[in-house]
Amino acid sequence: MLRSCWLVFFNANGIVHKEFVPPGQTVNQQFYLEVLKRLRDSVREKRPEMWSSGDWFLHHDNATAHTALSEQQFLAKNNMTVIPHPPYSPDLAPCDFFLFPHMKCQMKGKCFADVSEVEKKMLEVLNISTEEFQKCFQQWEKCWYKCSESKGAYFDGDYSCNSTKPNKPFKKLNPVIFGSPLVYPVSL
Repeated sequence: MLRSCWLVFFNANGIVHKEFVPPGQTVNQQFYLEVLKRLRDSVREKRPEMWSSGDWFLHHDNATAHTALSEQQFLAKNNMTVIPHPPYSPDLAPCDFFLFPHMKCQMKGKCFADVSEVEKKMLEVLNISTEEFQKCFQQWEKCWYKCSESKGAYFDGDYSCNSTKPNKPFKKLNPVIFGSPLVYPVSL
C-alpha cells in the first residue's frame, strides 16, 4: 500500500498554500523548513493584505518537524507568530475536525490506479466554499474558548464543541493560517 501525503494551509478565506509531498519524502524538519518558506511566499502572493500588515498567525500541531529549533528560528527571524497548540488536542486542530473529515467523506470507498489519481481527486476535494472555511473558523473559535474555560484541563464528550458559545470572540479570525499534513492510503 502506498501513501499520498500533501500539506495544506488555509485561513477563513480558503486555501493559502498546498503541495504534495514527493513519494518517499519524509516530512522532517529540513523538508518542513522549505515548506514554510514556500508558505511565506504564498501568503505574500495570495494574501497581500495579511503580508503587508504582518498581522497573521500560523497554527499547526506539535509534530517534531513543526517544533524543531530550525523551524522556531526561521519563524522568529521572519516574524511568523505561531499560536501554541496544546498536546493531544485534535479538537483544536481544524485539519482534524474539518479538513480530514471532509476529505474522508469525499474519498471513502474509492479505488485509485496510482498516486497521480489520488492527487487529482484531492485537488477536487479542496474545492471548498469560503462559507465552509468561515464555519470552520467559528468552530475553531468555540473549541479554543472551551479549552480556555477549562484552563486546559481534559474534558470529555462533545468533541465538536457545538454546545460552547464564546462570550469573548477572537478579535480577528482571518489572520490565522492553519496547516497540517494529510495522508491518504493508495491501494494499487
